[in-house]
Amino acid sequence: MRKSSAIQEAPPKADASSRWLWGMVAGGVAVTLLGLLFTRLNRPDEPVGEEALTATDTALRDSGTIKRADSGRFSPAVELPLLPEEIVANKVALFVQRRSHLVRQMAEHFKVSVPEKYEVFFKLAASGDFEQLQALFKELETGHRSEDEWPLWQAVKETFHVVEQTQKWPAHQLLAYGEAVLNSLRPDMVYLGGTDAGRFIPTLLNETSDGGQHIILTQNAFADQSYLRYVNFLYGERLNGLTSEDSQGAFQAYIADAQRRLQHDQQSPDQPKQIRRGENIRVIEDRVQVSGQVAVMAINEQLLTTLMQKNPEFSFAMEESFLLPSTYVNAAPLGPIMELNSQATLTSGDAARSLDFWYATAQQLLRDPGFSDASDVRAAWSQMATAQGNLFANRNLPGEAEQAHRIAAELAPTQPEPAIQLAELLARTGHTREAIQILDSFATQYPHHSSRIQEEKQFLATRRNP
Repeated sequence: MRKSSAIQEAPPKADASSRWLWGMVAGGVAVTLLGLLFTRLNRPDEPVGEEALTATDTALRDSGTIKRADSGRFSPAVELPLLPEEIVANKVALFVQRRSHLVRQMAEHFKVSVPEKYEVFFKLAASGDFEQLQALFKELETGHRSEDEWPLWQAVKETFHVVEQTQKWPAHQLLAYGEAVLNSLRPDMVYLGGTDAGRFIPTLLNETSDGGQHIILTQNAFADQSYLRYVNFLYGERLNGLTSEDSQGAFQAYIADAQRRLQHDQQSPDQPKQIRRGENIRVIEDRVQVSGQVAVMAINEQLLTTLMQKNPEFSFAMEESFLLPSTYVNAAPLGPIMELNSQATLTSGDAARSLDFWYATAQQLLRDPGFSDASDVRAAWSQMATAQGNLFANRNLPGEAEQAHRIAAELAPTQPEPAIQLAELLARTGHTREAIQILDSFATQYPHHSSRIQEEKQFLATRRNP
């Protein structure tokens, strides 16, 4: 009998932002994070009020340590770990400082001056006034930039989105998510983040941590020349980066392939369509024109392949935002993310072990009292489970794929993507009626997604009756 609740019916597993908090948080309770995802931060048995902290004590928090010597209750050497909110605040402050310095370095390299508003931006980011920072960022987004100023803008944009994530996530869950990703990586592994959370949270933790740091990129921006210049400035000594020639080659290859597929669909209307859903391809005055997200991501996909070919000494791992079918070749689960070009064959046993991880992770997340109100948290974890379900389906493991999609749907029941991916999988495996029922049920519960669900139902009908 097919599971109705993938998490609740799983075999028992072992327990494995409203405002930006820049000021120091006093007192509080211990926050429990379990296993790889969660780290316990213990406070002494005897609480100490904020009045017990001297100015020197407060300053020492920046180093991750509080030493109390003002009363007989504590020896001068007593050290207290920071609360999650304090850890995140300190990391943001350090990240802003480093990105501000990076912008000045790039300005010197590209022989441009740092715009005055960029200086104001970093001062606001350091001050903690997110509302003013957000207003200034929106103003800067629409501003004019010279060609050599664009890489500087990439650093500003990255800084804003890092800070933005700290507004959306509870601090302990942000740390748990970022550590789950980074702790999955082997040393010197290149990591590709797709979603905002999957890109910017690991970036924050990676660049403010001790020891070696990973190369962190996003597969979603490879088609952007200014992003490539930014990445090459950041990692040019470690990575053979993509060039403008690589970008032009990928674009031309995509245009040629799109033209071939368009001609096929026009000349063979009774055969399955080769133009992908959402792919906007037109011929105007004998020239092929492409537009839209699907086309951009297809070009990014080709550029990702090129990047891996240019860096055979590196292993790559990815957090998926858009389905990139070619990346599934030789891919394997790596904690909550995927390793690309893995040398190991993905077996049903590997998929089962990955599902064990997801059952345990989902149960722990759903027990967190703050999880139910954190929609961004739900969406981020669900997206990663969905991606692994897509991987299993691509590698002919439909049962494991279904379980992963059901876990994703339970983690984020208000998000349409898990329900859609589950419905598509069921339709492909001969359970079209159940697929339609899932879509109808979702549309009834969340009518603001009804147009998206109706589009999906039409797509399934087209596939069933070409």
